[in-house]
Amino acid sequence: QVQLVESGGGLVQAGGSLRLSCAASGSIISIFRISVMGWYRRAPGKERELVATITSGGNTNYADSVKGRFSISRGNAQKTVYLQMNSLKPEDTAIYYCNVVSRGADYWGQGTQVTVSS
Repeated sequence: QVQLVESGGGLVQAGGSLRLSCAASGSIISIFRISVMGWYRRAPGKERELVATITSGGNTNYADSVKGRFSISRGNAQKTVYLQMNSLKPEDTAIYYCNVVSRGADYWGQGTQVTVSS
């Protein structure tokens, strides 16, 4: 089992920046076997979509809509994942969810609200 706690959301003006953090905890084997960490978001009235992922090997993947503006990174021991969001746009407004994959299972955080005002 893996538990995820997100932080860092909030209200920001267009063009501003926010940094999201997600801390993973749980059994040693589950943390050790985390293969992918990532961020997803759900905007009002829309389906949840991938924002960015990072593998245990450090490979990253970004949605086209955030390339060049967002950056995903991991802390030591793969217990923390960050999402640096720059040049934010009103269309980035959404609930952002942390996700990890460990031993074939998906785990989700509770979500953190990001609101970008125009």
